[in-house]
Amino acid sequence: MATPATPATARTAGPLDGLCLERSGPPGPADSVIAEHLRLLGAETDGSSGGRLALTGGEVGGFNVRTTWGETASDEATVQAATGIMAVHGRRDGAPRGLAVDYATTATGVLAVQGLLAGLLARARGGRVAQVEVSAERAGLLAVSQYLAAAGAEEDEAAELGPGGPPFTSADGIVFELETLDPGVWASFWRILDAPEESIRRGWRPFQFRYATACAPIPQTLHEATRASSWERIRYAADVSGADVCPLRSLAERAAEYDGAPPWSLAPHDAAYTPGRATDGPPLAGFTVLEAGRRIQAPLAAHLLRLLGAEVIRIEPPGGDPLRGMPPACSGISARWLALNRGKKAVEVDIKSAAARERLREMAADADVFLHNWAPGKAAQLGLDHDHLAAANPALVYAYTSGWADRLPGAPMGTDFMVQARTGVGEAVRPAGDPSAPSLMTLLDVLGGLLGVEAVLAGLLLRERTGRGVRVDSSLLGAADVLTAPHRVRAAQGLDPRRPAGFRRPLRTSDGWIALEDHCTAPYDVGELSTEQALERLNDRGLAAVPVVTDLAALLASGVSSGPIARDAYGAPAVPDPWSFA
Repeated sequence: MATPATPATARTAGPLDGLCLERSGPPGPADSVIAEHLRLLGAETDGSSGGRLALTGGEVGGFNVRTTWGETASDEATVQAATGIMAVHGRRDGAPRGLAVDYATTATGVLAVQGLLAGLLARARGGRVAQVEVSAERAGLLAVSQYLAAAGAEEDEAAELGPGGPPFTSADGIVFELETLDPGVWASFWRILDAPEESIRRGWRPFQFRYATACAPIPQTLHEATRASSWERIRYAADVSGADVCPLRSLAERAAEYDGAPPWSLAPHDAAYTPGRATDGPPLAGFTVLEAGRRIQAPLAAHLLRLLGAEVIRIEPPGGDPLRGMPPACSGISARWLALNRGKKAVEVDIKSAAARERLREMAADADVFLHNWAPGKAAQLGLDHDHLAAANPALVYAYTSGWADRLPGAPMGTDFMVQARTGVGEAVRPAGDPSAPSLMTLLDVLGGLLGVEAVLAGLLLRERTGRGVRVDSSLLGAADVLTAPHRVRAAQGLDPRRPAGFRRPLRTSDGWIALEDHCTAPYDVGELSTEQALERLNDRGLAAVPVVTDLAALLASGVSSGPIARDAYGAPAVPDPWSFA
């Protein structure tokens, strides 16, 4: 009797089937991420090693992928320092701190695979793209693009920037994350725990805006309320109020339940699709994407597809997306909203109306991609799930970017910080000796959006090569598993999954901060030296170090070596495209 396929072993036709990955030359950043994702997409490897990657075979001929650190940075630590990642991640602590995971490197790898898939898609349609290059510096800028946009706005933040935030701790020592998007639910939860009314009122705004500010200076009395309450009582308060709570899981716990599934899934089905021809311009010129996204994950994915050349039509509720007015603004439009949505077309559709939903199905009939991140079950409830839209357009690439991808039964709300808590990310991002805590920088929303783009491009290329329609699914859970993979493997082997104490902790100078490469250690105290003096003396000893960006507004003025940070038509900062094609 045959053994049923598990997510780890199930195999469908891959968009890179029949192609071979060849490697040569010195190693580059993200080599292992790129090679693993190309393998999952169907490419074979010839067993070679090196950082110069080429995909050959079939009708491809040859396509090259190159990654660099940039001119200023030279490894993960220096990229995080130079692009503002340390500054944003450190806001909760009141000082810059490095992420103990290789976040910029992981993003670089996913962006490189995106560029390769987009280039192959253009090649399949008669284009002449032969190479893509991605720098880790540009990947880092993309990761903090919303925070950079806010720093360059015409007005101040709507919420205070200051140290503090979740997670919370119960009287019996359970460290947990709390989530709700409703101020009434927030108030009800805290009242059950007998928190002071004034603290409840003052705490909501920084809690609500923590996705935007990467910090949450909520009143200390709220932390005191949970420390005075048992976990049983906290669970009761969550159940009664409608809030979600999630204890921080360890990497060992995640490793024990890990199912080996790839970060996305591709489900092809029969369709009558005739491949098109390439048009002048970027790789996705001539493609149409319908996006019904909210918050960060799906809007960012659609934004990147637009940067690759697709026409993106954003589906918004009557009256427009309310987040257009989220402060701070540039020319009256939310700077953060522009960072995710500039250049998209917008169509207002009342999806509660049957006639409007039918209009949306008609729009999907002429589109190449439908992309959304609605709550689980909502698309089916609206009659806008894959089966419904594929009936109108069998060749559609239907893309769902979710929180959990239905892989963890009973999981809490699928938001960034809850997924970080549930999957051990809170342990991985902090070195040994530091208490586990999910980053308040939206790590998984951004990486989840990048993986959503990778999945869409894989679906489009599979359609181009086979003529079949495709459903693609990606998730924040998949993003967490990709980000923590090396740490989770160590945990599964019974080894300490965390980086050593003090890892990627920048050094204070008399007038700022510096960061050394991961393998370097300062031979003396630099606290009494200026940043310039410290860098000069370290460089004289052959040690690589860079200043840590702590003022994002200053970064907007100076940019990084890999490209300037421009301004869009509204005056909002716009980071450079992450890919360079040739």
